[in-house]
Amino acid sequence: MIRLGTRFGKDQRGSAAAEIALILPMMLVVLFSTFEAGHYFYTEHKIIKAVRQGARYAGRLPFDTYTCPSTVNGAAVSQIKTVTRTGSVGGTDPLIKDWTDGDITVSVLCNSSTTTGVFRSKTGGAPVVTVSATASYPSLFDFLLAQGESVQVFASAQATVNGI
Repeated sequence: MIRLGTRFGKDQRGSAAAEIALILPMMLVVLFSTFEAGHYFYTEHKIIKAVRQGARYAGRLPFDTYTCPSTVNGAAVSQIKTVTRTGSVGGTDPLIKDWTDGDITVSVLCNSSTTTGVFRSKTGGAPVVTVSATASYPSLFDFLLAQGESVQVFASAQATVNGI
């Protein structure tokens, strides 16, 4: 009986398989979590870039598109939202899955203290356009997030209207 115990304690066969069996679930969780985090940051980058592009587009529209203190032409709002959502004026496919124009807001405020240069003929001062957007994060692996929980990604950008 003593011989059996000493042989059993020195036998190393199967120890690597047992170690892998213990470590594998944790390694898989770390791997899939890394993929999910990378995809989240990529989605966040896309929405930040999109609102920046929308604000830049809005800043290049003519002065008569904006009426101070806080009104934007309805057709211009639609164009700005399309550029933000799709990346082009005539685009149809959203940059982020299930992203709609309703998730994007366009507002304008006028800086009344800026009335020189190109803004001298603009009553109310320099118009500053703000484009804001939210999008539901399209998860790669829903099982890593809490069931039924929706993660929102938000971004906002501003541009002064140059009227060109």
